[in-house]
Amino acid sequence: MECERSHYRGPVIVDSAVYRHGARVPVDCHRHDYAALRSAASEQHDFVWVGLYEPSHMELADIAEAFDLHPLAVEDAVVAHQRPKLEQYEGSLFMAIKTLWYVDEDDAVETGEINMFIGDDFVITVRHGRGSQLKDARAALEQQQKVLDHGPSAVVYAVCDTVVDSYLEVVDELQTDVDEVETSVFSPRRTDDSTRIYTLKREIAEVRRAVLPLREPIRRFSGGSVPGIEAESAPFFRDVGDHLAQAAEIVDTLDVLLSTAFEAHLARISVQQNEDMRKISAAIGLAAVPTLIAGVYGMNFEHMPELHWLMGYPFALVLMIGSCAVLFWFFKRSGWL
Repeated sequence: MECERSHYRGPVIVDSAVYRHGARVPVDCHRHDYAALRSAASEQHDFVWVGLYEPSHMELADIAEAFDLHPLAVEDAVVAHQRPKLEQYEGSLFMAIKTLWYVDEDDAVETGEINMFIGDDFVITVRHGRGSQLKDARAALEQQQKVLDHGPSAVVYAVCDTVVDSYLEVVDELQTDVDEVETSVFSPRRTDDSTRIYTLKREIAEVRRAVLPLREPIRRFSGGSVPGIEAESAPFFRDVGDHLAQAAEIVDTLDVLLSTAFEAHLARISVQQNEDMRKISAAIGLAAVPTLIAGVYGMNFEHMPELHWLMGYPFALVLMIGSCAVLFWFFKRSGWL
């Protein structure tokens, strides 16, 4: 029987269980009796996995006491907003990971956080934000007894793998949006893409802040050089590292593409302005010539032969129309109209 869940506000304790030889074992314990939960992992290689969601400092204090968690790590887990990192304390590890999910309507990348306390016989995951639910990751891991038999290392792998897979989903969505921006920028229509380009670059920067700092902890796990993480699990972390590198490469590529698209957008605006000025100049020229002719013929001088000429008026009209036609042909041929 699984330990009862928390009665704190909301589902603070999302799930908790003891694992033995890669399988979940029934445990009878009092509600919030974390010491009893830990003592239930009595055999060699047994471990406890407690999943928490946005606990307060008070709610985490009892767990910290039962599992001997370092106070600085506890403070980081409660406050959240940590940069992805891996820190080693006496008897345990603390790892912070950024979670990401994409809101397509706003072209926005939302962030959350998962903090992990890792010991020889326990893993405590503390989630902030609604991204990267670990329920499915736990269920999938429980179906892989050989993987789960690696102990806390298997949980760390499952969490990292779930989070990094979500990174790839986010960058795929961003790639779609960047493709749309490129299509818009190079379309024959007049578009204003600068706002969307800025928004996407800001979201890509958010993704970069999650992806890039995580590479170092994953590299250390892949090398089997972290105390508390089994060296046999290194191939699993190498797979996570490959996916993380893929996400990082795509993010860098998208950032360069957006910068290029923005430069192209500015260049198109400059070209369009030049075209507008040519058209305005051509229109002014078409209006100026007949105005000049009309101005000349409108002068009230006594000795102008055309003033008493019977065909003077039609001749002036023909001259105006003819000069406008010649100018229109010239501007059209030059590409000004």
